Amino acid sequence: MHWPRKTGHLVGLVIFALLLVLVNSANKAQLLSHGSEQLDLPLDISGRDLLIAEAFANRQSDLMLAGEGRVVRVLPDDNKGSRHQKFLLQLESGHSLLISHNIDLAPRIETLREGEMIEFYGEYEWNDKGGVIHWTHHDPKGKHAGGWLRYRGKLYR
Repeated sequence: MHWPRKTGHLVGLVIFALLLVLVNSANKAQLLSHGSEQLDLPLDISGRDLLIAEAFANRQSDLMLAGEGRVVRVLPDDNKGSRHQKFLLQLESGHSLLISHNIDLAPRIETLREGEMIEFYGEYEWNDKGGVIHWTHHDPKGKHAGGWLRYRGKLYR
């Protein structure tokens, strides 16, 4: 059976759209690891924790990941080279992460306090202490996926 040319294109588009929906739903917890700048994030914290735990266990780096954690320690700023605000988070899973937020490219979180929750989206780099999240800011050159921090409802990027 031959379909008219327009019908064939329409069927192809519908199949393509269905495949996109299928892939999206299968990878919902991994959307952010592919550089998405979507800010309306799903609140599946345990799924995000799992991605970070897998990256840590596999010694992976250069992954754009999102999550949420409780600030357990505010560290002194790193003022060598580009200035970074640093703090330690504990995720719901118990995993610890260092956040290194470039305050030459993004606003500093002046009111950051231990015990409070913060959401993040940035690049994960493995280390033996749990890993570091950096690139929690925009890229002024537009070559790297931008990240952010969300604290008390305000976005810092």
